[in-house]
Amino acid sequence: MLRTLVAGARRCIRAMSAVTMQKPEVVFILGGPGAGKGTLCRYIVEHYGYVHLSAGDLLREERAKPCSEYGELIETHIRNGTIVPVEITCSLIDRAMQTSENPHHRFLIDGFPRNQDNLDGWTKMMADKVILKGVIFCECSEEVCTQRCLKRGASGSGRSDDNEQSLVLRHQTYLKNTLPIIEMYEQQGLVYKVNSMKTPEEVFQDVAEFFPKIGW
Repeated sequence: MLRTLVAGARRCIRAMSAVTMQKPEVVFILGGPGAGKGTLCRYIVEHYGYVHLSAGDLLREERAKPCSEYGELIETHIRNGTIVPVEITCSLIDRAMQTSENPHHRFLIDGFPRNQDNLDGWTKMMADKVILKGVIFCECSEEVCTQRCLKRGASGSGRSDDNEQSLVLRHQTYLKNTLPIIEMYEQQGLVYKVNSMKTPEEVFQDVAEFFPKIGW
């Protein structure tokens, strides 16, 4: 009887440990500024139960905190269209995943990694902690991206970088730094492309066709 109880207890401990040690599953959502990444994430969250983590939103939330030691630094980078140090971004993403109550441990990370430094930092700090399921690449022309961002800014988005001057810098940063990261993941067979110049509903319909390959 005692051996049976002990064996049962051990099985319970192993089962609890397996749940505790379950690695978060991550899908990166990449594309230019205004490519529709956030909108697509809302559809995926609604239909597939993922949690949407926007690197930009996490940084803006941190910037808005009165006592944040990184607030001024983050604001300078956002205003200038440059990229915040990767250690800050990774720590905010990691904290958001750890504090999430999502039972499936599945996350969409929107707008990250954006350059080689981001990728190197992610590999160093996070790669062993998560399972990367794939990368959804929202393809959209610079003209459409710009018009979307300007419209968003005119409607009161509250984003200091939704203006023409910042958008020029952001597009240059995207073309120079982010596209090579997408191409690298494509060589690994992890990239799923979608034409995000369509309506949000049409974009999601296209994504729904390949999303089972990513896993949900």
